[in-house]
Amino acid sequence: MRRLIGSVLLFAMLVPGGLLGQDAKPKKKRPVRKTVVEEQLEKLQQRLEEQQAQIQQQAAQIQQQQTQIQQLQQSDASEAQQNAQVQASVQAASQQAAAAQQQASNLSASVSDLKATTADAIKVSTDDHKRVDKMINPDAYAAKPTFIAAVAPIRALPIDAPVKDGLVPSFRLGLVRVTPYGFLKATVAEDSSSPRGDDFPLPGFLSADTGPSPTPEFHLKARSSRFGANFEWPDVSKNVTITGKFEFDWEGMFSRADNRNISAIRSNAPTIRLGFMRVDYTHGPTDWFFEAGENWTPFGSSTLPNLVETTGLGIGFGSLYERQPEMRFGFVQKLGGTLKFSPEIAIVQPGFGNLPADTVVAGVDVNGGTGLGNQLGYGERQGSDADRPEIEARAVLQWQLDPAKGVAPAQIIVSGVEGRREAVVLASAVPAAYASAFPTGATVSSERWGGTIEAQLPTRFLTLTAKVYRGADLRYFFAGQLFSNFNDAYGLTGTATALSVDGSSTVVFGTNAAGEKTVAPQRPVRSNGGFLNVGLPLSRWFNANPAGRNAGWQMYFHYGLDQVEASDLYHLTEARAVSTRARSRLGAVSLYYKMNPWCTFVYEQSLYTTIAIPTLTGAYPKVSGVQSREWNDRREEFGPVFTF
Repeated sequence: MRRLIGSVLLFAMLVPGGLLGQDAKPKKKRPVRKTVVEEQLEKLQQRLEEQQAQIQQQAAQIQQQQTQIQQLQQSDASEAQQNAQVQASVQAASQQAAAAQQQASNLSASVSDLKATTADAIKVSTDDHKRVDKMINPDAYAAKPTFIAAVAPIRALPIDAPVKDGLVPSFRLGLVRVTPYGFLKATVAEDSSSPRGDDFPLPGFLSADTGPSPTPEFHLKARSSRFGANFEWPDVSKNVTITGKFEFDWEGMFSRADNRNISAIRSNAPTIRLGFMRVDYTHGPTDWFFEAGENWTPFGSSTLPNLVETTGLGIGFGSLYERQPEMRFGFVQKLGGTLKFSPEIAIVQPGFGNLPADTVVAGVDVNGGTGLGNQLGYGERQGSDADRPEIEARAVLQWQLDPAKGVAPAQIIVSGVEGRREAVVLASAVPAAYASAFPTGATVSSERWGGTIEAQLPTRFLTLTAKVYRGADLRYFFAGQLFSNFNDAYGLTGTATALSVDGSSTVVFGTNAAGEKTVAPQRPVRSNGGFLNVGLPLSRWFNANPAGRNAGWQMYFHYGLDQVEASDLYHLTEARAVSTRARSRLGAVSLYYKMNPWCTFVYEQSLYTTIAIPTLTGAYPKVSGVQSREWNDRREEFGPVFTF
C-alpha cells in the first residue's frame, strides 16, 4: 500500500500541471525584431522616465528641507546662521531641479521629433508601396465611372490646342516625351458581290461583266490594325508647345518581292498614315499654330463616318477624305464661354491618282484602268507636273451644344480646295499626223475645285454627323465615282490619241473648225454627294450601370451617296463606251459592344448599291451574265478590336 501511495504521488508530480509541470520552464516566445528607430525610441523613453524619477526624488528632498526650515524658524534666533546655510542648500537644490526639468523637457521634444520623423518615414514607405502596387494593379486604383458618355464624333482634325507639358509619357527619349497608342483589329467579312476580289467594297460596274455569278467572296483580315505614338518636345517658353504624331498601318499594298509572291496575301507592307510636327504659340485667348508633315487634309477630312469597314471607309459612297503631305497655318480664337473659331490654310502636295495603263491597244486601255503595277513603280506625277501646290482651307466654329456630362462640343465646318494637274506628251509619242504641229511634244491640263459643309452635333440622346460636298475631279478624295477627267473632243475632226509620259492619261489630238491642229481640252468630272451618320448611346438610354458590363453598347445608322454630273457622265460614256456607273449609295447599321476600356466587339450589316446608265448601244453591264441597271453588294463584317 505504501508503495502504491508513493507511486501515485510520484505520478502526480510528473504529469503536466504537477510539480514537474509547474517547475517546467515556459516556452520561449520568438523575439520580435525591432527596427533601429524603435530601439532609439525605447532608450529615449527610458531616460525620460529616469529623469522624471530623479525630479520626484529631489522634489521630495526640497519638501523635507522646507519642513526643516519651518522648524528652524520657530527655534531660537541663535540658529539664524544655520538657517541661512539651509536656505542656500534649498536654492542650490531648486536650481538642480530646474536644470533637471529643462533637460527632461528637451528630452521630451527629442522624443516628439523622433515620433514625427518615424511617422513621416512610415507614410513615405506606405506611399511608395501604393505607387508600386498601382503600377502593377492599376484597375484596383482606377476611379469608377459615374456616368456613361454620349457618342463622340470622329475628329481627325481637332481644334483644341495641346496643353503644354500635358502629354503623360509612357517613356522618354532624352527629354522628349513619348506615348504609344493603337489597336489590333481582326474581322471576318462576307460580300454577296465583289467582282474585283478586294477585301473592301468599291462602286459597282468598274468591270463591264461580273462573270457567271455576282462573285460572292469571303475575307478574314488583320491588316486594319494600327500603331502610332504622340510626342512632346520641351521648350523654355511657357507659351510655346511643340508636339508631333507618327502613325502607320498595313492597309496599303502587298510587299512586291519574289520571296513573298506566294504569301503576299498575308504579307502586307506597313505604310505611313500620319507623320507631322506642330508648334503652338498661345497668347491670351489666341493660339497660333504651324504644322508640317502628313496629316488629314483640311478639305473634306474634318468629318468622318463611324463604320466598321475602315479599309475603304465608304470609297465612292459619299465619305470624301484624304491624308496628304502638307504645311498648315492657322489660329484658334476663344470668343467667350465654350465658343471657339479656327480658320486655317494649307499648301498640300497635289495628288490626282490616275492609274497608268499597263496595256494599250489602239489608244484604248484594255485593262480598264487597272495599271496598278506602273503606278507603284513610277508613282503619280500629274499633280507635281503642274509645278504648283494645291491650296486647301477650312474654318471651324465650335461650341458646347449640350451641357450634360460626357458630351463633346459641337462643330460646324466649311472647307475648300483648288488644284491643278498637267499631262505631258513626249514628242516621240505625238501621232504622226500632228508631229509637225507639236515638234517638242504637248501638254494639257485641268483644274480641281471643291467645297464642303460639315456638321458634328453631339447630344446626350444621339450624335448627328453629316457632310455635303460638290466639286470637280474628286477621284483622289475617293469621290466622283472615282472618275477624274475626260477629253472634250467635240468639234474636232481627224482625231488621234497618245499616252502621257506617265501612261495615266490618253490625250486626244484633232483639227478644229478653223483648220488648226490642236489638243482636245481635258475637263474635270463634276460630282456631288455626302453622308448622314447617327450614333445612339444605347447604354445611356437604358440607364446601365456605368461601371458594369452593359455600359458600352452603341449603335450607328449610316447613309451615303456619291453621284456624277449628268452632262459629264455623257462625255465619259461617249469616250469610253463602258463607263456606265452614275451614282452609288451606301446604307449600313453598326453595333458596338465595349466589354471594357480596351476590348470592343463590332458587327456591321451594310448594302452597297451602284446605278448604271446604258452604253451608246443601249446595253447595260452584266451581272451574273444578265444586263443589269443596278448592282448590289450585301456585306456582313464582325470582329474584335483591342486598343492600347
